[in-house]
Amino acid sequence: MKKLLLILLCLPLIGFGQLTMIPDANFEQALINLGYDTGTPNGSVPTASIDTVTNLNVSYSNISDLTGIEDFTALTILVCRNNQLTSLDISNNTALYVVQCQNNDLTSLDVSNNTYLTSLVCRNNQLTSLDVTNNIALILLQCNSNDLTSLDVSQNTALTSLYCSYNQLTSLNVTNNIALILLQCNSNDL
Repeated sequence: MKKLLLILLCLPLIGFGQLTMIPDANFEQALINLGYDTGTPNGSVPTASIDTVTNLNVSYSNISDLTGIEDFTALTILVCRNNQLTSLDISNNTALYVVQCQNNDLTSLDVSNNTYLTSLVCRNNQLTSLDVTNNIALILLQCNSNDLTSLDVSQNTALTSLYCSYNQLTSLNVTNNIALILLQCNSNDL
């Protein structure tokens, strides 16, 4: 009987007490400023306060690590431009349709699970590769001013705007991109 009573008393804590680890104090401070956490940065936020957030803008916040973003499972728009990010893992954020992560130090960006993505702005980073083959809904791609040596947009038939200037591309095939209206690919090795 005591065990049953203990289980019943702890049951509400199991669902409501889950925490998302946020190791970057600047990221957590941005979440506090937005009202998703309270107090001072302590390395975590209540998961229940972020798992229904659909739009998140943490630009200009000196963030170097977005660990914890994976628990923003309802996120459709992520704007994290002008920070100090070197990698961005949004593979768990499958509802995303807009990502703006320009002006960081990204060397790694995985958007392979983001099949609803319509707009990806990742210019002014240090990306050497970018796989957008699973992003068939992509309409806008701005990947200019990176270190890309190749770019496969053959599966992105909805693409209307492609900015890939100032990379190291040696070839670019846009024959499948029949909706393409704007193409900027200058300052490459084409």
